[in-house]
Amino acid sequence: MTRTPALELKSLHKSFGQTDIIHNLSLSVMPGERVAIIGPNGAGKSTLFDLISGRFAPSCGQVWLGGQRIDGKKPFEINRLGLARSFQISQLFPTLSVFENLHCAMLWQQGLGYSAFKSLARLTSTNQRTRALMQRLQLESACETPAKELSYAQQRALELGLALASDPAVLLLDEPTAGMSRSETSHFLALIGELTQGKTLLIVEHDMSVVFGLASKIAVIVQGELLAFDTPEAVRANPLVQQAYLGAVLPGPALGA
Repeated sequence: MTRTPALELKSLHKSFGQTDIIHNLSLSVMPGERVAIIGPNGAGKSTLFDLISGRFAPSCGQVWLGGQRIDGKKPFEINRLGLARSFQISQLFPTLSVFENLHCAMLWQQGLGYSAFKSLARLTSTNQRTRALMQRLQLESACETPAKELSYAQQRALELGLALASDPAVLLLDEPTAGMSRSETSHFLALIGELTQGKTLLIVEHDMSVVFGLASKIAVIVQGELLAFDTPEAVRANPLVQQAYLGAVLPGPALGA
């Protein structure tokens, strides 16, 4: 019996004017797989996330989520179909507390974002889910703290929480550990692993310790094209990857760091 891919890209292409960013890229990700997307700066990794999440429409090609075509849909429509994304730069409500940020995300996912006449105190189930997620993010001690006053690592954790608030089947994380210290990265990597169990994960990341510590497969993109898509061990040994991206034999988790 053939399983339906959690996410499938078919001959995806994106150009801005005369400049091709993504060129004829096809990729199939099965449910529960953890895929790291790597490549040189300017390879088109973030643009690929923009196409998947609906921020940009592809010039041609298709994007399928759980067997349903989603290219051309708006980001909030795609989110409600089961896909969420975090960004390189935190997208938070800076003056709202940790609890309020997470609560807003859950209300929006339930279609209550503009329900001015709903009593929030009566939304018992949503309040409980918000507090449970805050605890899993290890942010309960900062419950009433405005997002702008959190440490950088805490802001990234909250950003992850906003993406998880809709309980997506597919999660896109764009450089989630950028700017973190080694100890912060190690802690956040464990947090991602715990909170995304059972979900399909795509992550753009330059830190190879994160890539090899989290990914079950690696997709290598060079100049907008998919150069390799395989297990970390196979990608490490791939001579095309070594030549085009890394320029040397991959020495394990430290490659390209």
